[in-house]
Amino acid sequence: MPCRKHPGGYSHEQCHETLVENLRYAVDKLASHGIKLVLEAINTKDIPGFFVNNTRQALNIIHDVNHPDFRYQYDIFHMQIMEGNIATTIKNNLNNIGHIQLADNPGRHEPGTGEINYPWLLNYIDQIGYQGWIGCEYVPSTTTTESLRWLKNETQF
Repeated sequence: MPCRKHPGGYSHEQCHETLVENLRYAVDKLASHGIKLVLEAINTKDIPGFFVNNTRQALNIIHDVNHPDFRYQYDIFHMQIMEGNIATTIKNNLNNIGHIQLADNPGRHEPGTGEINYPWLLNYIDQIGYQGWIGCEYVPSTTTTESLRWLKNETQF
């Protein structure tokens, strides 16, 4: 669930409280149907002013909502820009992560087009016991079919 930009005229605390209240309502409604809710942090380079833009902020909101069906959607692309230290952050917060998204950086293209060592990182995520889904959210640098060729080298995933 993206949280959009901070509205003007309200303090950060007011926005945080409203967001937490709304997320509690949403996760309760969704959980009654067996649906889990995830929160994604977005980098400030691509979307300036986005309300949640790093792991610490996302985890604070998750803590305040305090619901077992509310987790962190860790977007590798966004957090590489905002924080770096991807492997350690994932390992240290594994219990709060409900979904991982991937794209390479720079450019938000498929793995293998940027600076992130995806063969190593995906193997590491497997080694530390992540059991959730990993989704590809990138802009293909070529055709969609060509952009999926990197998966042939990652057959264990």
